[in-house]
Amino acid sequence: MPTQDYAASVQGVAVRITALESNGALSTTAGRSVVTSAFTRVSFTPEYEEGDEVTEKGADGAVCVTYKAPDTLKRVNFEIAICEPDPEITYLLGGGVLLTDGSPVVASGWAAPKIGEDPTPNGVAIEVWSRAIQDGKIANTNPYFHWIFPYVKTRASGDRVVENGLLANTFEGFGVGNTGFNEGPDGRWNWPAVDDRAYAYARSAWAPVGLKGPYTWNATTGVGTAVTTITDPGAGIGTGDSIYDAV
Repeated sequence: MPTQDYAASVQGVAVRITALESNGALSTTAGRSVVTSAFTRVSFTPEYEEGDEVTEKGADGAVCVTYKAPDTLKRVNFEIAICEPDPEITYLLGGGVLLTDGSPVVASGWAAPKIGEDPTPNGVAIEVWSRAIQDGKIANTNPYFHWIFPYVKTRASGDRVVENGLLANTFEGFGVGNTGFNEGPDGRWNWPAVDDRAYAYARSAWAPVGLKGPYTWNATTGVGTAVTTITDPGAGIGTGDSIYDAV
């Protein structure tokens, strides 16, 4: 019987962000799934609801009944920081409007959501790949960890400072389960039965290393096809915010 190799997770090599439809299904519209290795961190923190505690004392002041309900997971708090103000990633994670221009049409910029608008009402699915390191080197078998967050609601956060230095591009939010994630955009996630959990991970033989930008995915073959021309997806991520071409 094969045994695990006890590899450690070291470094992050790729992130894939895929827009969700209103029913939680992964969007298959061209331009709504973006891959990048240009991120500085992905962090997540489980948040628990403390169970109620009941304690009753007797007439002599001694405790006669005590019970504490278990702490239960509510959600996972999530943060992702990317290296550059990528308008396509910013649009998926922060809502607003993706500004496009040219022929063929390409992403040229981004505009923030309207005041009072829910930036990402449908949420996104986020996948992260990290290296599996065994005995000081990349594992021979399944050299990656594949982390999934099947439903995440994010928004832009932190200071954006134009200065003699890197402009930070940070997004934060929370994640819960989503059975609509199914087997993922490319059909490579083999455990759809746990998609109702806020996050999960498994070892993987593949990661989208070397890919960057929007892709469409074949859920049968696992092959990704680069999207070279952006088309207007209609309603977009936020309320009523379709993709607009520059005038």
